Amino acid sequence: MGKFVAAMASSHAFAFIEPELWDQRRQRTRNNYKRRYGVEPAEQPQVLEETLEDNQRRYEGIRDGLNYLRQRLDALRLDALIVVGDDQDENFREDNLPQFAIYIGNEVVAADRDGTRGARHPCDAELSRRILERSVEAGIDLAYSKSFPGDALISHAHREPLAYLGVGNRIPIVPVFINAIHVPGPPPARCYRFGQILRDAVEAIPDGKRIALYASGGLSHFTASYPWPFYKGPCTVGSICQDFDRKIVGAMREGRGSELSRLTSQELLDNGEPEFRQWITLLGAIGDHKPEQLVYEPFYRGLLGMAVGYWELAA
Repeated sequence: MGKFVAAMASSHAFAFIEPELWDQRRQRTRNNYKRRYGVEPAEQPQVLEETLEDNQRRYEGIRDGLNYLRQRLDALRLDALIVVGDDQDENFREDNLPQFAIYIGNEVVAADRDGTRGARHPCDAELSRRILERSVEAGIDLAYSKSFPGDALISHAHREPLAYLGVGNRIPIVPVFINAIHVPGPPPARCYRFGQILRDAVEAIPDGKRIALYASGGLSHFTASYPWPFYKGPCTVGSICQDFDRKIVGAMREGRGSELSRLTSQELLDNGEPEFRQWITLLGAIGDHKPEQLVYEPFYRGLLGMAVGYWELAA
């Protein structure tokens, strides 16, 4: 049988950018919001309380966490890497928007929206097909794509961790997509169940493949692409719900990840956590394992409550 030997999770976007560039990128986010809604949002007061030196010092923990993921990836001898990310109007739009989707083609090119093409990744089409079939049989209506225009996977949630980890053509991947930024999105309990189905599909493989799971996204952040028309709370662009972040990080550190399946979609929306659906999917796949490493830091200049986690499952 196949098995998950490790699970990894991280924020993306600003998490893969050095603090020296955060002010520039944050202004780009503010400009994007102004183009969408006609007004430039105010800066969060905490931005002025952070210095570049403070950001650089605290970001070392995030960078070290990401580098640890890269080191472990090299040592795990994986047969496949399942990458769960949200799609932000990059491949799927409201003319045909799935809640869950999977790519079942043989290879794909990581690309940016501007047309820049990156690494070509082989894909484990057989594993993708098994996940698809097991999900549909279990009641998850998993959509699928066998090809993208120009073979281009335009998804920063997938491309950024794959590039940072240096996956390239060394490890076949399985890209999985979850709707995070459009309301309604799948409730946390549904995401947790989907993670359990991923585990079942992996364990049903007869040839003993070693597989890891990567969840890309979160934690709390409010950016230009947030579903603002559906949000009624006090947060604005650049807010971070630190208390909520620390609550869910604490539950994961204590091996109580299954409790987070009882969150509601409204709680995710209220606390800047739509992308936490990817982490909940991971938690469904691994159960209540305690992470070997889980770091968290809020950065107002970087617009994110950043987190990096690693779960060793081989034993």
